[in-house]
Amino acid sequence: MDSPRPVDRVIDLVDASLRTLTGSSRKSISVQEFPEGKKLNEQDARISSALMRVNHTGEVCAQGLYEGQAFVARDTSTRSHLRAAAAEEVEHLNWCRMRLQELSSSESIFAPVFYLASVGVGALTGAMGDQISLGFVEATEDEVRKHIDKHLAQLPAEDERSRAILDKIREDEIRHGTEALDSGGVEFPRSIKQFMTLMSKVMTNTTQRI
Repeated sequence: MDSPRPVDRVIDLVDASLRTLTGSSRKSISVQEFPEGKKLNEQDARISSALMRVNHTGEVCAQGLYEGQAFVARDTSTRSHLRAAAAEEVEHLNWCRMRLQELSSSESIFAPVFYLASVGVGALTGAMGDQISLGFVEATEDEVRKHIDKHLAQLPAEDERSRAILDKIREDEIRHGTEALDSGGVEFPRSIKQFMTLMSKVMTNTTQRI
């Protein structure tokens, strides 16, 4: 398969960016596998909203990273791998957005800023080579998994719907990380992963409330 022309890559990136930030994805939202949401009291709804807002922004960041990496990927198979993972991230994004709407809450106003920053980081990482780029996928998914583990422990017991959504996202993220390493990714050292954890805390603290 021929490598896409630069102009085609730009068009794909712009299209994906607009769909991510506006919520106008081509994918339909399938929620049948999740239990019906119970009516939460005001305090529990506030807690769930804050956690799901952070998770939504995290999925926005993951989408930006994948798009940035795919934009500069040199190998066709690597680009296809990133595109396939990005497609699943769109589904995660839609689930989080849907749940926020059900909770009568909203996405973080900082989501576009984090998305654009993530595209830049993804492109810079991808420019270092496909093996490092795939390794970064694993490191990112591992960070997302840690976030979800914490949020699962913090969710109100009554919020079975949010819990089911996060359980499914967690399962997919672990698989993405494993597939990235199996595709030739280089596992990042602990020091870099610790730095990524520090950066993710900035996102968490910024987006919990607004």
